[in-house]
Amino acid sequence: MAKIGVSISIDVTKIDRDRLFKGKKGQYLDLTTFIDLDQEDQYGKNGFISQSLSKEEREMKAQTPILGNVKVFYKEGSSPSNSAPQLPTDDFDDDIPF
Repeated sequence: MAKIGVSISIDVTKIDRDRLFKGKKGQYLDLTTFIDLDQEDQYGKNGFISQSLSKEEREMKAQTPILGNVKVFYKEGSSPSNSAPQLPTDDFDDDIPF
């Protein structure tokens, strides 16, 4: 199986806090992503991320807001992209809304 590298960006202000749950080693949020390796949108993104739905919600065709985007920056066997993800800077805002 080939490997890919993806860069993920989400807007944490859109997270539904009711979907956060406590696990053995911290607080978690289940997310779902769809990635199209063969096509980019007009912004160079290959997919999106949303909060995961329960089986009942999926059966009711419920939707959650799109939290962010996914960009494929590496595909095994292809030349590296010039748009690899950048490391966080010191400008990071620790005031996360949850």
